[in-house]
Amino acid sequence: MASPAGDAEHAADRAGPAGVPATVPALVLDAAARHADVEAVVDGDARVTYAKLGRLVDAAARAHLAAGVEPGDRVALWAPNGLDWVVAALGAQAAGAVLVPLSTRLKGTEAAYVLGGSRARVLVVVGDFLGTRYPAMLDGRDLPDLRAVAVLDGPEGGADAVVAADARPGTTTWPAFVAAGATVNDADAEARARSVRPDDPADLMFTSGTTGRPKGVLCSHAQDLRVFEVWASTVGLRVGDRYLLVNPMSHSFGYKAGILACLLAGATMLPLPAFDVDAVVDLVARERATVLPGPPTLYQAMLHHPRRADADLSSLRLAVTGAAAVPTSLVERMRADLGFTTVVTAYGLTESTGMVTICRPDDDAETIATTSGRAIPGVEVRVVDDAGREVTRGEPGEIVCRGHNVMQGYFEDTEATAEAIDADGWLHTGDIGTMDERGYVRITDRKKDMFIVGGFNAYPAEIEDLLLSHPDIAQVAVVGVPDERLGEMGVAYVVPAPGTDPSPDDIMAWARATMANYKVPRRVVVVDALPLNASGKVLKYELRQRATAGATT
Repeated sequence: MASPAGDAEHAADRAGPAGVPATVPALVLDAAARHADVEAVVDGDARVTYAKLGRLVDAAARAHLAAGVEPGDRVALWAPNGLDWVVAALGAQAAGAVLVPLSTRLKGTEAAYVLGGSRARVLVVVGDFLGTRYPAMLDGRDLPDLRAVAVLDGPEGGADAVVAADARPGTTTWPAFVAAGATVNDADAEARARSVRPDDPADLMFTSGTTGRPKGVLCSHAQDLRVFEVWASTVGLRVGDRYLLVNPMSHSFGYKAGILACLLAGATMLPLPAFDVDAVVDLVARERATVLPGPPTLYQAMLHHPRRADADLSSLRLAVTGAAAVPTSLVERMRADLGFTTVVTAYGLTESTGMVTICRPDDDAETIATTSGRAIPGVEVRVVDDAGREVTRGEPGEIVCRGHNVMQGYFEDTEATAEAIDADGWLHTGDIGTMDERGYVRITDRKKDMFIVGGFNAYPAEIEDLLLSHPDIAQVAVVGVPDERLGEMGVAYVVPAPGTDPSPDDIMAWARATMANYKVPRRVVVVDALPLNASGKVLKYELRQRATAGATT
């Protein structure tokens, strides 16, 4: 990867459809050559061109080689949005590794599950962030495959202190980890990057399932780049755009529709480590941001911001939203009051490489607000009944898709893969929706019992599994109900263990310390028993009715 003379050849021999590089290492080289002097990342005081980004990624790739990473090994990344995230992720992939992103919202138990389930060899982790020392959350965890931990500075530094306090063998700072890569020669680094093939897995992203345990989704380099070249082309992302990355890079939207799309288009990344509407408004004005994707709550917060009228937001051009209901009035106000000329909505899931359908820029406000668009090019979408037969347009059914966006499968779980992807290649999303005569899809029900909290998917079965580890809880059922601020929120119905008398406040405090904040129930109701049907299944529709009505029993 290090040889400039080989850059063009390397990019060309990995070319995908329409000349798009088909591996991440090839894409980095291609972007460094085509957009050398364009700013790739602006992160605080750091301003990095695409040429420099290529050099930083090369150094990170060498560091992984020096650490003994082999092709196909998993490298985990647990950190907030920033230049270091971009470099560490792309460097791991240039070393032939499979990227395993972890949300900074995860707690120790959740992170250890992902690290153990992926058998990650290397972990790149932030030291201190928002008052939390991340490596310490793994103290005492049994992770036999984890051989190296590289600690990044948080927004205020501190990696040296974290490493000094951490007893886990193989822990060092990120600068020291990268420095060790200087021992790797050019030929070995370039050979490793060239060995990455389009069909090799690029990432392993863990997404919760209704069985209560997260599953790892494998997507290839070619899939990621083909899907998000289509995405970038459809929304009109272009060279010179300045893309404010509010969506977490640990999720498909921030990583694939963010980092990869910017590399494909030659746009500038403006990462924000944590959502703060004041910071968003300031960064848009200071850096002249043109692209700002996010959940509907982001735009609502901007519209109601006290300094909106005084801030110069005139640079804003493109918004992509979804993950929750979008009122038509919001789309209209985003155009009229925030100045967006293009607003589109989209729908996807991790198993579909993040994308299934998307609106087009010339769609009217009602279409954008009330649908999730139509199939992306090269992908088939249908709405089917329980027997797999396509239903009449306008009738509800399960949304299924087939095409280049369908995941390679769940990591080391052939049974779950076969349940999700049928023999004809259709991915069964579990989402219920309708399709109109134009092919536009409207989601009418959640994937099984899933609900969405501020743009984050929350799965009751996973939350219930975590809550059951509380010693005072014998049974629990979690349902999602509408919430004005977050879109939806979780309500937990708890049956106490014999001889205990847990309080709702204590359970919620315990949950806040145990799980990501979007999973924490906003209300806990202690009950004598859960409503069951004749076969013993919890009647969640009844609990939803109670929760929506605000019942306390």
